[in-house]
Amino acid sequence: MSQPFARYLHPFDVAHHPSLEPEVKRAILASWASDRHAVENHPAMRQPPELKAPVSVDDVFAALRSLDGPDSQPTLQ
Repeated sequence: MSQPFARYLHPFDVAHHPSLEPEVKRAILASWASDRHAVENHPAMRQPPELKAPVSVDDVFAALRSLDGPDSQPTLQ
């Protein structure tokens, strides 16, 4: 992954980036979702060192799901 992360301000910036391969997008977002980036006393937030502000882990997961397309959303039984 030679792309500089600092250009991304939000998980959807990664998900919608036109020149990144899907595998690279997934790797970046999976890294951001990692507990190692959890904000102390705010477990639902992530602060990767590449970002200037924390982001919601829900936003990271939503960006990951968006890579699968609209037909891949889980259905409730």
